[in-house]
Amino acid sequence: MPQSAQYDDELESFDGPDRRASVLDRRCGIDSRTGERIESLDRRRGPGIRRSEERRAAEEGEMTTEQFEFIKAVNEYKQLNNRPFPTWTEVLDIITAMGYRRVAEPSKIR
Repeated sequence: MPQSAQYDDELESFDGPDRRASVLDRRCGIDSRTGERIESLDRRRGPGIRRSEERRAAEEGEMTTEQFEFIKAVNEYKQLNNRPFPTWTEVLDIITAMGYRRVAEPSKIR
């Protein structure tokens, strides 16, 4: 029996309601469970939380000079040491070798 015919037979023997006819798209603002209108749609980052300009640029492939220098230093380390994935300790060593030192009190991570 062809696979499509087997599928059709399974559909005919299914007793539940056909939900394909009542598909609701979440973007239209209607809760599929209750059928009521949703006032505010959920956002992936949460309501009111936006990416910083630096974060947005980095995610879109635009890098600052500091970011580009860091990437170059990590790639140089990986080539010299034949390491495809440096450990966090090695990343800290790379940052220290670049000349970065702790000079201020730790601040809140964004």
